[in-house]
Amino acid sequence: MFPRKIGLLSKTIGFFLILTLFSACSTESENQTDGDRDGDRAETPLDGDTDGENPPDGDGEDDVDFEIESSTCPWLETALDEAQNANPADICEAEACIADPVTIVPSDALPAGVTLQQANNNLDATEHDCRVYLAFRTAESHFASPYTELYVISSEDRIHWDFEMTYTMGTDLREPRLLSWDGRLFLYFAVLGENILDFEPKGMMVSERLGPGNWTVPEWFHDEGFIPWRVKTIDGKPYMLTYVGGENIYDINGEGMEVHWLTTEDGVNWTPVIPEKPAMLAGGGSETDFVFLSDGTLIAMSRNEAGDEQYGFGSILCRAEADALGDWQCISDPKKYDSPLMFVHNDTPYLIGRRNLTETGNYDLGMEDLTMDEKARKYELNYWTKPKRTSLWRIDPVTLEVDFVLDLPSKGDTCFPGIVPLEDGSWEIYNYTSPLDGEDVAWNTGQTGPTLIYRILLNIQ
Repeated sequence: MFPRKIGLLSKTIGFFLILTLFSACSTESENQTDGDRDGDRAETPLDGDTDGENPPDGDGEDDVDFEIESSTCPWLETALDEAQNANPADICEAEACIADPVTIVPSDALPAGVTLQQANNNLDATEHDCRVYLAFRTAESHFASPYTELYVISSEDRIHWDFEMTYTMGTDLREPRLLSWDGRLFLYFAVLGENILDFEPKGMMVSERLGPGNWTVPEWFHDEGFIPWRVKTIDGKPYMLTYVGGENIYDINGEGMEVHWLTTEDGVNWTPVIPEKPAMLAGGGSETDFVFLSDGTLIAMSRNEAGDEQYGFGSILCRAEADALGDWQCISDPKKYDSPLMFVHNDTPYLIGRRNLTETGNYDLGMEDLTMDEKARKYELNYWTKPKRTSLWRIDPVTLEVDFVLDLPSKGDTCFPGIVPLEDGSWEIYNYTSPLDGEDVAWNTGQTGPTLIYRILLNIQ
């Protein structure tokens, strides 16, 4: 739909990808046949597989050993019991503690109807009507694939999971986002291309849950080329942060992106929070999240992988006063906190994002003798070949400085967190990683191997 010349970086990365994926991809996938797709948005079929039936539960359990007491929300009581009974003395750093992770995908706890591939990654989680919902992507690898499937599963206790829905379109699907709002539950996701060497955003789709295992057929919404990054409800108002121009990140063509801050009155039609300013950021920013402080101050963080003349490369951190929410005052950070997820505790913003395991951790290497295009290629290749972690960071709400707190269990290909609040100071984090008992490989190696999804309790003192 958007034909483009693949940039030099994509070709360089592609050379290594082809060598690695040649042995990693299954023969089963090689025997599958691509569906006909002409790339025209108006003619893109919306006949993906949305199974409206609810298959029987799986009969497996994870390793948690406790009884579920009757309460308004059994899963919450169970989670709090786990937090009380945990012994996190050896997994506390500074002000935060984490318990042992519980693997969900893959596990015997999954219901019938879920068929996994080796890479299980892009995910989101939310609570809705006393059930926890988990949406995730499964594919051959981290990279674009016509065989990608999205699943949504749900649970009353986070031990036994029920099938909700699955969706496939014969092209890549990413960034599933769950929004519980006004008694309704929505799934948003991005549709992309099939080329493993390129990033080809086509647009966003939405589906609404009508009942157990019954979801509407996904439909297009908003404008072409947008990717949903975060959705959340604050004081009853729904918000979405989305960006457009994502194809420019890896084509390195000098064209920028825009980050849009949206809201909705029906869950389907989204409009700018600040009508006179649809784009809050323009340049290199893409994946963006935000929080409000108690006085209404906004704090936001945007991944700046593409780079721009104003902020360089890495991340963009912003602040806006409550009476001027359209006026984001921003600074740059040389680190790149991929897949940012933000939340607030005791009026302090916290961030969960990817950490680069190098001496400085920086994405921007300060090579000022290079052109912007040369920097983009150099920095991306350098970053791609280093090990990674999913980490918790603390943001100073005044200076916007970011301080490392601790690492979540993670290695290889990792970091796409979802969050479910438990009570003040406690959260349940859902995340993906390369096998925790495996080798601590570089990110590029992990992206072609198996990945799993777990949940973990986080407590901030």
